[in-house]
Amino acid sequence: MTAQVLVDSGLAFATAVQALQACGVPADAARTQAELLVEAELCERPSHGLMRLPRVLQRVRSGACDPAARGAGQWRGGSYLEVDGQNGLGPVVANAALDAIQPRARETGVALAAIRRNNHLGMLGWYAERVARAGQVLLALSTSEALVHPWGGRQALVGTNPIAIGVPVAPHPFVLDMATSRVSMGEIHDRAQRGQAIPGDWALDAAGDSTTDPVAAREGAIAPFGGAKGYALGLAFELLVTALTGAAIGRAVKGTLDATEPCNKGDLFLVMQPDSSAAASLSAYLDEIRSCPPAHPDRPVLVPGDRARERRERRLAQGIELPATLWREIQAQADHTPS
Repeated sequence: MTAQVLVDSGLAFATAVQALQACGVPADAARTQAELLVEAELCERPSHGLMRLPRVLQRVRSGACDPAARGAGQWRGGSYLEVDGQNGLGPVVANAALDAIQPRARETGVALAAIRRNNHLGMLGWYAERVARAGQVLLALSTSEALVHPWGGRQALVGTNPIAIGVPVAPHPFVLDMATSRVSMGEIHDRAQRGQAIPGDWALDAAGDSTTDPVAAREGAIAPFGGAKGYALGLAFELLVTALTGAAIGRAVKGTLDATEPCNKGDLFLVMQPDSSAAASLSAYLDEIRSCPPAHPDRPVLVPGDRARERRERRLAQGIELPATLWREIQAQADHTPS
């Protein structure tokens, strides 16, 4: 297994910001991108964490990503915003779109942003929590390269196509964040970087055979979660997002796993204004679920978002765990002087 180091999250954030600024990213955009990556590490989602920073820097240097872009929106109606991401940093463009549609949702009850030409969004739960803490509901969808095999197939033809839902509930927002694949490709890359095997039901190799080797899995296909149902849900999301954004689909999607291709997947954000009278009953219902007698006494019943908060508190206290080679690379990038 690759050597690991514990890094204080504040130091990791500052170093990531410095590395981004050394690459020419404006200060505010660097902070936004770094915050998203470090939050993923705090929630123990390394697949969407600092492992992705070197590729972000490569994409900026190659011209595939414009770090100064914020996206350009055009309203098709009172509640429908079309956004050209202008090849900007994923979270920067996404936050700008949310800033535009959240006030509309307060006025009309619902507002949608359909985004194309935007770079990788990262952990969708980050956006769901942001909107839920502002008292609104978020449904977020995104597509990806063809990384998942259809149910019964042996070739990657469908995206991992994640979904996130955030609902304002006391004392903490309800946050669901999941891919429609068995795992994300980022998690397979993370296992490869750490020198760890993967379970045999996660992925196929390039020949279409089951593999426990994450390096072989990167060239093959990930399994859909939940068999035929996960495949159907992922396919439905891909069709829905593509229909509304005009983005590329299937094997034509590029740009979240390489350093040079313009990113051409699609993103959807649907913000809704909830009924304020429902808040108390939602909280009581989730508490009822948490109090359900567990099947295993040492494993209490949780709701989505609970485990991530527990992990975040632990990592804030103990530090985040990174492959030593990755941390050295980030430090070296931070020491570079902008050209």
